[in-house]
Amino acid sequence: MAEVLVLYYSRHGHVREMAEQIARGVLAVPSARPRLRTVPPWGAAPDAVPDAGAPFATKDDLRECAALAVGSPTRFGNMAAAMKAFWDSTSDLWLSGALIDKPAAVFTSSASLHGGQESTLLTMMLPLLHHGMLIVGLPYSEPALVATTTGGTPYGPSHVAGSNDDQPLSAHEQELCVALGRRLARLVTKQG
Repeated sequence: MAEVLVLYYSRHGHVREMAEQIARGVLAVPSARPRLRTVPPWGAAPDAVPDAGAPFATKDDLRECAALAVGSPTRFGNMAAAMKAFWDSTSDLWLSGALIDKPAAVFTSSASLHGGQESTLLTMMLPLLHHGMLIVGLPYSEPALVATTTGGTPYGPSHVAGSNDDQPLSAHEQELCVALGRRLARLVTKQG
């Protein structure tokens, strides 16, 4: 069974919801299953345990996965500090080449349509490229990518949460998350 690690950081729940939709897409492919993990908030104790939801990720989660989807809210056009801190701790994996040739994708959420979604997605790709991972985006053959008036880019799914962080994922945003999960799972199971 090929495992797709869906690794995320979420403050207001939107990135977590996107991660869950990506996991749905993974589950749609036989011989694949998702592994949902989050990262500790910035400044959390090293042995912290989440109050609820997905467990905190370990480097073993990265070593063991067949593919990876990474999600973070947009913070000034970049990933959140908590996610950056997690990747900054992976030098030993880089040295060993543990992630080389694994497919990887990214997703994000911001308060506004022009809140830096694309720059966040692109900068989230940088540590993945340094690890030798193969970047997977969303092709325009996905109907929701052309039709969306909310979030969604060829670099990866995105969500517009609104200035009060109260906008639910649109139908197109959900479709793009599911499509990304399905695409990653198909790549690692060699199906369609």
